[in-house]
Parts: sequence; C-alpha cells; structure tokens
Amino acid sequence: MSDRQTEVSVVLPAYNEEDTIEHTVRTTRDALGAFLSAGSYEVVVAEDGCDDRTPEIADELAAAFDDVRHFHSDERLGRGGALDAAFEAARGDVLVYFDTDLATDMRHLEHLVESIRSGEYDVSTGSRWMSENVADRPAKRGIPSRGFNFAARLLLGSDIRDHQCGFKAFSREAFETLEPDVEDEHWFWDTEMLVRAQRAGLRVHEFPVDWEPKGDSKVDLVRDVFGMGSQVVRCWWEFSVDPYVTRRTGALAGIVLTLVALGLMLLYLDPSSVLAAMAGADPATVALGAIIYALSWPLRGLRYRDILSELGYREDVWFLTGAVFVSQTGNLVFPMRGGDVIRAYVVKARRRVPYTSGFASLAVERVFDLLTITLLAGAVLLGLAAFAPEQVAAIVGAVSGDALGADQRSAETALAVAGLVGALAIAAVVTIVASARMNGGYARRLIEWTSDDGYVDLVAGVVESFVADVQTVAADGPAFARVGATSILVWVIDVVTALCVLAAFGVDLPLLTLLATGFFAVSVGNLAKVLPLSPGGIGLYEGAFTLLVVALTPIAAPAALAVAIVDHAVKNAVTVVGGIISMLTLNVSLTEAVEGGGADVGETDARTTD
Repeated sequence: MSDRQTEVSVVLPAYNEEDTIEHTVRTTRDALGAFLSAGSYEVVVAEDGCDDRTPEIADELAAAFDDVRHFHSDERLGRGGALDAAFEAARGDVLVYFDTDLATDMRHLEHLVESIRSGEYDVSTGSRWMSENVADRPAKRGIPSRGFNFAARLLLGSDIRDHQCGFKAFSREAFETLEPDVEDEHWFWDTEMLVRAQRAGLRVHEFPVDWEPKGDSKVDLVRDVFGMGSQVVRCWWEFSVDPYVTRRTGALAGIVLTLVALGLMLLYLDPSSVLAAMAGADPATVALGAIIYALSWPLRGLRYRDILSELGYREDVWFLTGAVFVSQTGNLVFPMRGGDVIRAYVVKARRRVPYTSGFASLAVERVFDLLTITLLAGAVLLGLAAFAPEQVAAIVGAVSGDALGADQRSAETALAVAGLVGALAIAAVVTIVASARMNGGYARRLIEWTSDDGYVDLVAGVVESFVADVQTVAADGPAFARVGATSILVWVIDVVTALCVLAAFGVDLPLLTLLATGFFAVSVGNLAKVLPLSPGGIGLYEGAFTLLVVALTPIAAPAALAVAIVDHAVKNAVTVVGGIISMLTLNVSLTEAVEGGGADVGETDARTTD
C-alpha cells in the first residue's frame, strides 16, 4: 500500500496478548472497513517486548493482510513508550489507539476517527465517566479511577473527566507537537498527553462510550502509587510551581517558613511559660549554652560533607551547614521531617546531587543520629543498672506512678516512643551494614515480586540507586567510623547545652549524677520527639526530659519542666536564627537553589572524579 493513501493508523499496544491479538486485529479491520475505503487505513501491532507467541502471531497477520503491520521491540518500552515509537513509524495522518481487550464498544470507532479526520478536533478521547455513557465499573476499578481523575483535574487543571480510557486519537500534527514534552513512558502517558494538549490550546474532544470491563483488575502499588501518583506530582510541580519560583517568591517563601516556625514555637511553647521559667535562670549561663549549641552546627555540616564525599560529591562545609540549618528550620514546621525534602532539593539544584543520593545521604545521617542517641541512652542505663540499681527502680517508679500529675500521660507516651524509635534505629543500622555485604538486586527482586507493571523498572531503578548509595557509606569502615565519631560530638554538645541550662537554674548535683541525668534525659527526649506528633517534637521532648530528671534527681517536677522548656527553646531559637542567617548569607535559599540549578539539573549526575 502507498504511504500517501494511508489516512488512518490504528496502533494496538500489545504485551503478551497471544490469546486475543488475532481476534482484536480482525475485529479492528472489520470496524475500519465499515466506514473507510480499502487502502486508506492500517493496523499496527505495537508488540512491546513480549515473551509469549504474540510476535509470531503478529508476523502471521502482517503476512496475511496488506493493511496489517508488526512493530516489534526487543525490550519493554512501557505502554507510552511503545505508542510513541509506533506512532512515529505509522503512516497515517490520523493516529488512533485503543486497548486490545476491546473493552470499549467498537461502534464508537467511527466517531473517534472522524472527529480528527474531519479537522474539527486535534485530540479525541472516549470517556467512561460522562453522564451520557453506560460504563459499568466495579468498585475495585471505579473508586481508584475516580480518585485519580479527580486528582488530575484538581492538580493539573484538566477539564477531562476520564484521562485513562484506552480509546484515543490524535492528528499527526498534534502528536508531533505534544510528544517531545511528554516525559512518562508508561500508564500516565495518556493523562500527560491530554493535559498538555489542553495547556497548548489544542481542540480536545471527550465523548461518552459504552465500556465493559474485560478480565480482572487489582490495585497495583507500584503503578498506582509510585508510578501514577509521582507523575501527577511531577506535572503539578512543572505547571504550578516552577513558573512562579523567582528571587522574590523564593525570598518570600523563606520568610514565611521562618515566621511559621517561630509561630509554632510560640504556640507549643507558651512565651509566658518560657519567660517564667527563665526568670529563675542565670541569663549569662543560658546564653553560654546557646553559644555552645551553635558550635554543633558546623560539625553537622562537616558530617554531611563526609557522607556526600563517600558518594562522590565534594562540597563546601559552610554551604552544607547552611543547608542543614534551613532544613532543620523546615522540620520545625513540616510533619514527618518534611524539612529534609528542602535539603534534598537545595543540594540537587545548587550542587547537582541527584534526589536519590540526596535522600540516601539524609537517611544515613538520620540513622547515625538515632543510633548515637540510642547508644548514649543505653550506655547510661546500663551504667545505672550496674552501679546504681536504685536509680533504675526510681525511673520505673516514676513511669508507673504519678510523678508529673496531669502531665504524666504525655511523659509516658514520650518514653514509649523513645523506646520504639531506639529499637528501630538499631534495627536500621544492622540492616544497612548487613545489606552492604549482600549482592545487589534484592531491592529489584522485592519490587518485581509485588508487581509486574511497566513502572517496575522505573521504580526499581530509583530504589536501587538509593540503596546503593546507602551501602556505599556503610561499606567503607573508616568513613562509617568517622561519621559516627562526628555524630557523637554533635550529641555530646547537645547534652552539654542542657547541662548549662541546668547550671543556669542553680542545680547542685554530684558530677556523676549530673552527667548521667543530662545524657539520659537529653538522649531519651530526642528519641521521643522523632515521631511527628508536634512540630519539632515540642512537648514530647519536655515530657520525657522532665520525667527522667525527676526520677534521677531531687529536683521537683516544676523546676525540671522549667529546665526542659528553656533547654528546648534555646535549641529551637538557635536553629531558626541559623536558618535565617543561612538563607540571607550562605546562598542556600529555595530561590537561589532554583536560579543556580537550571532547567536540566535533575538529569545531571555531577559526581566528582579523582
């Protein structure tokens, strides 16, 4: 058949369809022949790396019919990738595709084709969710589908009601306009094409179709959550955030972040309570504690530099210290340590560290933090059990009694959280060290066990990169020890700050009791505030700290609570001030990250080579 005669190309994306592909091709030819002249159309089987008899059957069909072609791929391209490649190779000016299960009634094919062939529309799509149609979707399909389409309309500004119906057509010109900008190669391809078509001002036609589900369907974690969900977020960021990120908006975001952090501190730490508590403290000693605490931050930057260095990135300590300040300020605002996302974004945009490496470095840092304070608390507890068992009994009595009155319940919750987090920290370290000595591929095997969807390769690649970076640090003994030693220094300084606050209140205790109390109360308090039950762990830290001080010393509950409030307030204040200074002077604000990174930063791996 002459290429010039071909007006319509119907592409059938096929993966392991040996049982149905022949019937689908014959049905498609019959449907096209009912309204198109012979020789004006073709049927292209886009066979996507099948491992069954689909390729052989497609070859037989292509040999039997002049208007059937077989487009083969040795490797899986994903549904979107297979459609892209087949459409580019197709001969028609009207490009059509529908799912090979023929769930959509083929009587709608003429309307689909003619809406483009007539020149009235650039893109046409069937819909199962318009009021006029009669699609009968079971709940296990319908609920996720409605939820996804709602998210696409809400976040991406789409007017389409059903983005994922496998029954679509494009003009050649529309396809060639949209395809270069479409990033997804899997199930989100449909949605991205439709959304970009609307944003480009193309004429998009959505019409109701009769649709009957074929076969079984289940919610797929990889496809539906990691795949489709992440692609919605990617497009939302591209369409709704990136165009508005400028120096002015970035500075405003930094100011808002700081103000919210301060506001939440004032909300959870009543200023009058802090001032009342500080009334009994020596201001000069409290200020000394703040200065000492500030010294731990360059150590945090140094530790983060050492972690990144193991991953192949050589960065400036002061820049990284600023990035840590900004992210920790964010952690005072966002739950689930959302401030860490800010740091990953900053080092990606400003220093071209990929997100996988950024989050892997953060994971290593966080595990070292939790392990260090767990070991500090555990060492003190073992020491008390060996040399002062009566103190352990006092702790048990304080927990089971009513040492804090109305605040007893929150303190007990804090201690329970601390114990859980400490156990998880130890388990995480054991897992990381053990995995560093295992052969690779187990992460991919686990993901492939949960799903056989086309998104598996994409998700597995991201996870493997993350795991490999974590293993890189864990496998280097000297680096592991160096980062661990720095972590100990960071948390010793944290304890010394608390001891300064204790001293500011005139606490007079034997040295060993003072040290044991400080290390144990601060360590357990920091473990307690890991779970995001309040911004920055405010309340949980004070509860655990107060209960342990009361149990281990003669200090009364009101005085112990005053110490805890001032100690935590001083540390949070240093964090916020450091965040402000970093955004103003160290060039690590969100705006500077965007302006310094450029549009293609996310695609660049800038590991340093020696």
